[in-house]
Amino acid sequence: MIQYISPETTEPQTFTDPAAAVARLEQLYTEATQFLSDQFVKVMQDGPPEGFIRAYYPEIRVTTRSYAQVDTRLSFGHVAIPGTYATTVTRPDLFRSYLTQQITLLIRNHGQPVTIGASKTPIPVHFATTGNPNLTVPQEGATDFILRDAFDVPDLSTTNDDIVNGTFTSEEGTGALALFTAQRVDYSLARLSHYTATEPEHFQNHVLFTNYQFYVSEFEAYARGQLADPESGYSSFVSTGNVEITDPETPIKTPLKLPQMPTYHLKRADGSGITLVNIGVGPSNAKTATDHIAVLRPHAWLMVGHCAGLRNTQALGDFVLAHAYLREDHVLDDDLPVWTPIPALAEIQIALEDAVAEVTKLEGFGLKRIMRTGTVATIDNRNWELRDQSGPVQRLSQSRAIALDMESATIAANGYRFRVPYGTLLCVSDKPLHGELKLPGMASDFYTTQVSRHLNIGIRAMEMLRGMPLERLHSRKLRSFDETAFL
Repeated sequence: MIQYISPETTEPQTFTDPAAAVARLEQLYTEATQFLSDQFVKVMQDGPPEGFIRAYYPEIRVTTRSYAQVDTRLSFGHVAIPGTYATTVTRPDLFRSYLTQQITLLIRNHGQPVTIGASKTPIPVHFATTGNPNLTVPQEGATDFILRDAFDVPDLSTTNDDIVNGTFTSEEGTGALALFTAQRVDYSLARLSHYTATEPEHFQNHVLFTNYQFYVSEFEAYARGQLADPESGYSSFVSTGNVEITDPETPIKTPLKLPQMPTYHLKRADGSGITLVNIGVGPSNAKTATDHIAVLRPHAWLMVGHCAGLRNTQALGDFVLAHAYLREDHVLDDDLPVWTPIPALAEIQIALEDAVAEVTKLEGFGLKRIMRTGTVATIDNRNWELRDQSGPVQRLSQSRAIALDMESATIAANGYRFRVPYGTLLCVSDKPLHGELKLPGMASDFYTTQVSRHLNIGIRAMEMLRGMPLERLHSRKLRSFDETAFL
C-alpha cells in the first residue's frame, strides 16, 4: 500500500463573498505548492522519501437546483441547467481579477454560494516549483532516484482540450465550470514562457499577432511615445527577456538569440493594454501561440500581418479586412472540423473599419481605394505558387478569396474554438498571380510606409474594443449549447 506524504487536509468552505473565495484559493494553492517545493528540496538533499509526496490543486464548486432562467442576454456567468459544476484552479494570484469577476457573476445569477476546497487532482512538482527561481526540477535520469516514484509529474493523458472541443465527459456527473483545467493552464503558462521569453503575468487583454519583425520596431516606437504621455494610461513596456521600462528614454538591448515567438507588452495597470506577438510564418506557429495564450482569457486578438493580394485591382500596401476564411491550413482539422463556419464578428469588424477610417482619413466609399473586404485563404504551403495553377486558382476564385496568407484562418478558427473574439486586417505585400513576387527591393515606398499605419490601425481598433462592455464583446455567438459558466 502506498504511503502518501501530503499537507494536512482541511474541510471545504462555502463563500458568498467573491474576494474571500479567491483569497481562500490563493491560500490553498500557496500551501500546496510551498509544501511540494519544501519536500522537493528535502528529497534532493536527503534522498528518496519513504512514501509518495502529493499535494492537490484547489477547486471551485457550485451546485444549483433551480431551472429559473437568468438574463438570456448574457453569454457567460451562469450554468445552463441545474447540477453540480467544478473546476480546478492554478495561479490564483495571476488570475485574481478574472476569478473574482467570474465568481461574482455566478453567485449573483444563481443566488448560491461557491465551495472552495482541495480537489482530487495532484499538482505536478514541475508546476509547483515554477514560481521559485532558485528551484529547477531536473530531467528524468539526472537524479539518483526516479522522480515519478516520489512526485507527481505532468501527465498528458489528463491535459487536454476536451472541454473546449465539446468532448468532455465526467465520470462523477460533475459539469465543467471553466474551459480549462488547472493542469492545462499550467502547461500553457510554461509553454508561453518558453516560446515568448516573457512571463505570463505581462500579457495584456488585447493581443495583436503579426508575421513580420518590421512591426516590432514600430510597436516599440509607439510604446515609447505612449510612455512619454502621462495621460496615455499606459504604465510600462516589456520586451523579450522580461525587460520592463517605464521611462521612454531607457534603452533596451536586443538579446543575441530571439525566442521562437518574440513578444512585447504595452501595459496598463488593469491589464487592458496591448500585447504584440511576432508568430513568424506558418499555421503551426499560429496554432501554438493561440493554444497557449487562450488560457489567459484575453478579450480579443487580431491578426495584423502581410498577405498575397489575389485581385488585379489591389495594390501593394492595400488593406484586407477578412469577413470569411478558407481553411487550408490543416493544423486544426482534428479539433475543429473544416465544415465549421468561422463567422465574422460584427463588433470586431466595425472597430477595424472605424480604425482604418480614422488613421487614413478616408471614409465611406473612399475606403474602397485602399481596403477590400472578403474571404482570406490560409494555406500550409508557402510555395503554393509553384504548383499547377489551375487547381489552386480555381478554388480561390470559387471561394471569392481576395487574399492568401499562412496564419489568419488559424488564428480566427482558434479564437472561435476558445471563445476569444477575433479579427483580421492584412496588408498586401505581393501579388503572385500578377507577377509581383515578394523579392528583395520590390516593396514600394508606399508599402514600406504602410507598416506604421497598419500597426496603428490595429492598436486603435484594440483601444476601441477596450471601451466596449465585456458582455457585448464576448457575445453569445461564440458559445455552444452546453457552455461553461466561466468566460
